[in-house]
Amino acid sequence: MATELILLCAVAFAAGFIDAIVGGGGLLQTPAILLILPHYPVATLLGTTKIPSMAGTSLAAYNYGRQVKFNYRVLAACAVSAFFAALLGAHLVSRIDNSVIKPLILLVLILVALYTYFNKQFGIHQEKTHSLVKQVLLAALFGLSIGFYDGLIGPGTGSFLILVFIAVLGFDFIGASAHAKIVNLATNLAAIIYFSSTGHMLFQYALPMALFNLGGAFFGSKLALLKGNKFVRVFFLIVVFGTILRFAYDIFKVHVL
Repeated sequence: MATELILLCAVAFAAGFIDAIVGGGGLLQTPAILLILPHYPVATLLGTTKIPSMAGTSLAAYNYGRQVKFNYRVLAACAVSAFFAALLGAHLVSRIDNSVIKPLILLVLILVALYTYFNKQFGIHQEKTHSLVKQVLLAALFGLSIGFYDGLIGPGTGSFLILVFIAVLGFDFIGASAHAKIVNLATNLAAIIYFSSTGHMLFQYALPMALFNLGGAFFGSKLALLKGNKFVRVFFLIVVFGTILRFAYDIFKVHVL
């Protein structure tokens, strides 16, 4: 157990660092725990990762909140809808074949990477092109879809949220990251409530991992605020590219095997 715990804590630190900047920490944490603890049910392992994820996200949200002005109406609409959708996703996690949705996600990520790379101003400056009412409605709609995805699958949720806040709602990278962290807190809380109430939680791993995820989130959020939007844009591209590789590997592996 000691070796397994050390490995998981190291991964949790790296995941917290990445997640605090652009999301996507689950791309490290979820595959790692599935690989390191293969003898546990998948639902139990997914539930276990939610505690460290929430710990790191909480600290990152606090750091961003000290320097970013939140749009509370948009944030509330997105967070509340995401919370309930995540509960539903967590409930259905063992009933829907993830391979059905992964090819679609892969296509979306490729398009996102191409658009972000060629549009140099994407997420660099904040642009408000919607009325407040339209922003709230869009935030609620995408909160539902991404919240459901987080409860059902999980990895990459933070990156998807940042993408929505930038491409749909007109935020810059720093503002999008700050708002995404709060919404991600809501989805993590929903998943923790469901998984813990159904016995799918390994606290002996989750709590130490949470401490290391906190450490990673502290340094990640500080670095993002220090370096600014251009740095976060580059980091976003790197994480999206990693996400593409991860989903492509999963899809290719399934078809080959």
